[in-house]
Amino acid sequence: MSKSISVGVIGAGVMGEALIAALISYGVKPELITISEKRKERADELVKRYGISVAELTGKVSKAQALLLVVKPQDMADVLAEIKSSLNPDAVVVTFAAGKTISFITDALGTGNPVIRVMPNTATLVGAGMAAISLGRGVSAEQSDFVTGFLAATGKVVEVPEDLQDAVTAASGSGPAYFFRFVEAMVEGAKALGLSQEIATELTVQTMIGAAKLLESSGKSATTLRENVTSPNGTTAAALASFDADNISTMVATAMKAARDRSQELA
Repeated sequence: MSKSISVGVIGAGVMGEALIAALISYGVKPELITISEKRKERADELVKRYGISVAELTGKVSKAQALLLVVKPQDMADVLAEIKSSLNPDAVVVTFAAGKTISFITDALGTGNPVIRVMPNTATLVGAGMAAISLGRGVSAEQSDFVTGFLAATGKVVEVPEDLQDAVTAASGSGPAYFFRFVEAMVEGAKALGLSQEIATELTVQTMIGAAKLLESSGKSATTLRENVTSPNGTTAAALASFDADNISTMVATAMKAARDRSQELA
């Protein structure tokens, strides 16, 4: 699939904008990208920022060769009902809605268009995202390569069977929020020990950044790195023993299962 194709984006919120930026970075010309956005001021902002265009929903989908659905799960059914009669029969439909299966999309459309399901995460906004894609029936190699290609401009991409998409949602889709919650807890813990909000935040954030870079670049597992910085009977060992006493692994696994189960409920 050529980069010189018409791309429609339905939903121009934060994630929608990140995908627009990724498309342009990948090499799709801005004039070939059209958005549908109910908020006129938001649409005007993106047109000015990226040089893309705005069109009415049905008019856009009739021309788009790749259609990105970046809408909330609860809004998906209404959007599909509105576009199905106007959809370009040759278009690949790419859905970013948590929990909404490929079969849900294909059944609601009833058009036979190939569908690709994607679970991104919020780090997409800074080019360090993690996206997992699943391919529906009839997706061509060119269509798959196009979607994988522009998503790679937002970070990393893996392909998984669709029945694992709910697990992906629990791991990487919701994962940044777990990280942010842990940072909040560390900042509060540092403040309780007497540090100011500013210093506690700077210490925590830079520690997280450094640890993530070390994990990425060292080639070592998280287990090995943890063991390397844990001296017997030292300060780190005392903190980790407290985590283990509170069953941190069980706590995290239970939380991730709750996210997975909720993703399944959204189907």
